[in-house]
Amino acid sequence: MTTAPQEREASNEIHALNRAGPKPLYAQLEEIIRADIRDGRLAHHEAIPSENELSRLYELSRMTVRGVITRLVNEGLLYRVPGKGTFVAEPKIMTGPLSQKGIREQLEAQGYETGTTMLDKRVERADQSISEGLSLPLGSPVYRLERLRYANGEPLALERSYIPEELCEDFFQQNLDKEPLCNILEKRYSIVATHGVETLESCQASMEEAKLLKVPKGSALLLLHYTLFSQTGAPFEFTQVVFRGDRFKLRFAFSR
Repeated sequence: MTTAPQEREASNEIHALNRAGPKPLYAQLEEIIRADIRDGRLAHHEAIPSENELSRLYELSRMTVRGVITRLVNEGLLYRVPGKGTFVAEPKIMTGPLSQKGIREQLEAQGYETGTTMLDKRVERADQSISEGLSLPLGSPVYRLERLRYANGEPLALERSYIPEELCEDFFQQNLDKEPLCNILEKRYSIVATHGVETLESCQASMEEAKLLKVPKGSALLLLHYTLFSQTGAPFEFTQVVFRGDRFKLRFAFSR
């Protein structure tokens, strides 16, 4: 908040708490902070008033104020910096199932400037998880692609994809750095995804993942696995994507 508490109280009566109403005071304070963020009165990465300031301004106990701030931090609307205070977080990026549309296409559709760094591409032998994901015998040769995805210059996701070597001759001769993988598979190899299976779980950032995604080691990440199936009914791509948990929100919908 850019104005002093006294100035804000005098100039913005709409934020006064209704002490006679049925809604709890802590819920009213939470609504005030949410509205300030939503309406742009609090900008991204701007500090909010301290717990002492909010307690004095709204005549609430510090414990009540701390509970409100903690809930908003846990929700991802705010974040704390030790020794500096509490700040407004950037809104999370909403994406849908990656088995239907790739992460780059989804980000670009939302207006983000995307980027991709190819970290590794090689042929390796399928381990247990890859052989199960692609329904291949253990040790079968697969192409492995490891890519780091960016949005507006910020690293957001680490993607590892595996494709059976037998399906794609001269695979590494294709423009893998620039063209979406689904386009290459469809245009060059006539492999079209007809359906997919996804699983989502939480994990903690390893040292390597933390370095690439620029988060502290042990930070909360989202781990998505998906398998794509071709028109023959056989799996042709198994991908593991690690998202920054502080920047992504995945949306799943269905109809009957």
